[in-house]
Amino acid sequence: MEIQKKSGFVAMIGRPNVGKSTLMNHLIGQKIAITSNKPQTTRNRIQTVYTDERGQIIFVDTPGIHKAKNKLGEYMVQAAERTLREVDVILWLVEPSTFIGAGEQHIADELQKTGVPVILIINKTDTVPKEALLPAIDKYRRVCSFEEIIPCSALRGQNTEDIIPCIFKYLPYGPMYFDEDTVTDQPMKQIAAEIIREKALHALSDEIPHGIAVAIDSMKERPGKKPIYDIDATIICERDSHKGIIIGKQGAMLRKIGTNARYELEKMMETQVNLKLWVKVKKDWRDSDYLVRNFGYDKKEL
Repeated sequence: MEIQKKSGFVAMIGRPNVGKSTLMNHLIGQKIAITSNKPQTTRNRIQTVYTDERGQIIFVDTPGIHKAKNKLGEYMVQAAERTLREVDVILWLVEPSTFIGAGEQHIADELQKTGVPVILIINKTDTVPKEALLPAIDKYRRVCSFEEIIPCSALRGQNTEDIIPCIFKYLPYGPMYFDEDTVTDQPMKQIAAEIIREKALHALSDEIPHGIAVAIDSMKERPGKKPIYDIDATIICERDSHKGIIIGKQGAMLRKIGTNARYELEKMMETQVNLKLWVKVKKDWRDSDYLVRNFGYDKKEL
């Protein structure tokens, strides 16, 4: 007799920069979503897959829910809020604070409407003293109904071992949606573009990162005994002044971004990578429906 397995979709939601991508990468055991200390790093819904003998969890990492200021922001918020209606379990990530602002209250109100089991993850517990946790837990208990509350540090891997068993507890029985060796449904081109964007986020100053996108112009394996991937990519920015900063003095900043991205890509793809980067200006692209769609953020695909 075949043992029934559990399977389902789990949304990871929260305000920008609460550690959603860091936690997802930690639970999966490898890096899929890019991370940085700058908010709104994740722009698309990224699906990763965790499979073991109990069944399969498909994590959907969403953009942080925030007040949209442009067309790209509208896309990101729609991506996050639509996800809530399409999943079996929701992980809501918050920071260990007793202050619940308008953003958190908005998320709580949206969660109450879904009828989906919600697990509260109080992340970044390594940043506060232990005695600060109980007041934070008590405060959040009052704004929303949770199945479970788990304090943890995704960055340090502290108390994260309880999260996967907790999710399986609330998942329905069902089919395996992916092969057991599948880790993500993202095409390699998209992962490569996101890795380049991450390295740019790390290297650049605060005023530029939100205004950049990365387009993979070509990605192909070079024929020969030793496999080499040739990747040509363009970093798109919004201002001529930004272009100069991204390139840097005598090309130093662009070389730094390229070197760091190539190292990460070679590690992930397990092959040599020849990466060439260019920089182009597309003025105010985040406020253009056409350009936002062109760079992979299409509302129709949500």
